[in-house]
Amino acid sequence: MRHIAVIGSGPAGYYTAEAAQKAFGDQVRVDIIDKLPVPFGLIRTGVAPDHQSIKAVSRRYEATALTENVRFVGNVAVGRDVSIHELIDLYDAVVLATGAPADRPLGIPGDDLPGVIGSAAFVGWYNGHPDHAGLAPALDGGGAVVVGNGNVALDVARILAKAEAEFAGSDIVGHALDRLKAGHAGDITILGRRGPHQIAMTPKELGELGELQRAAPVVDPADLPPVEADAALEPGVRKSVTHLRDFAGRPASDKPIRIVFDFFARPVRIEGDGRVERVIVERTELDAAGNARGTGETYAVPAHLVVSCIGYRTPPIEGVPYDEKLGRFANEDGRIVPGLYAVGWARRGPTGTIGTNRPDGFAIVDKIAEDTHGDSGKPGRAGLDALLAERGAEVVTFRDWQRIDAAEVARARIGSPREKFVAVEDMLGARG
Repeated sequence: MRHIAVIGSGPAGYYTAEAAQKAFGDQVRVDIIDKLPVPFGLIRTGVAPDHQSIKAVSRRYEATALTENVRFVGNVAVGRDVSIHELIDLYDAVVLATGAPADRPLGIPGDDLPGVIGSAAFVGWYNGHPDHAGLAPALDGGGAVVVGNGNVALDVARILAKAEAEFAGSDIVGHALDRLKAGHAGDITILGRRGPHQIAMTPKELGELGELQRAAPVVDPADLPPVEADAALEPGVRKSVTHLRDFAGRPASDKPIRIVFDFFARPVRIEGDGRVERVIVERTELDAAGNARGTGETYAVPAHLVVSCIGYRTPPIEGVPYDEKLGRFANEDGRIVPGLYAVGWARRGPTGTIGTNRPDGFAIVDKIAEDTHGDSGKPGRAGLDALLAERGAEVVTFRDWQRIDAAEVARARIGSPREKFVAVEDMLGARG
């Protein structure tokens, strides 16, 4: 029997568990440990609430979770309830699947002013993550700046711009919807330090901005390269640039919100008297290698809210080697130290899609198969249960989660699939 502990119940964690089942059959026991009482990681708290079709992948993880040799161990935090070294002593393999839930800082003067928010925190706020439920973003019409040219920037801009009716069918949490209803952030400027050909925005997400009820996307035609240059692009990027060309060709709109794509622009400082009031932006140009360099020309963009969507980092764990430069655990193809592995964003950094984590999980299990040989005699889950009981940890099982899930569905507003609990104590109280 092999005993495997997976830290983190998001896509990377469940794909690793699925891979272990396929590799070892009934000769494996997998414990998926998460600090929250609810599973599925970024599927629950990272995917945009109006993209329910993407969240449906959790049904696949549920099928894995309900098997005999995989279990969910919720409300158990590494460092608080159990240490990494204790887990290595208990299990044949410990796999870190913690993702990258921390924001990369902007690293410019003024980025600590009230009103500057990282996308992990902002997305966590409207998705009901307990760590971010108390956020109070400024939505008083003073303008918003979104820094970044990827899909997260599009998600943030879209959520800020949507009218209440456009959230029908989404699971945006009530506190966020109420705040968005009460006012809007004014014009939304999306800053990208390079040009349209360098965006990391996918066609579907970009196209959604052109269909909003109260907001219109704005692209300066002068920022677009000659149309014949699009032929050299990858097909997906070419489709995205086609959307930008469509936006650039539209007549001026009378909708109350503009979503302005400001290309060749990078923030150099944020100013304000006690809170964000403006972002100072430097105009950029591309060098021969396609990198952005400053031109020295600066201008101000008014804003009472700045959301930074420039990437994420994996938080360090005491006792685990860490790569500060890359913001992830130090590893060689997933191996950290004997008995300890990393998978998903914790291994490679915040790149790829949800589906990218599946082959990653299978690759890590192949390494576990190479490194372990049958029954080591380690106690696995029995040892963990004894340790957690001794420490008085309040463990949440997958059956408990199903009761929490049912309670969230029962309290949903009309047209929404659920109303999430945003406090851990409320999740625990919903177990019945």
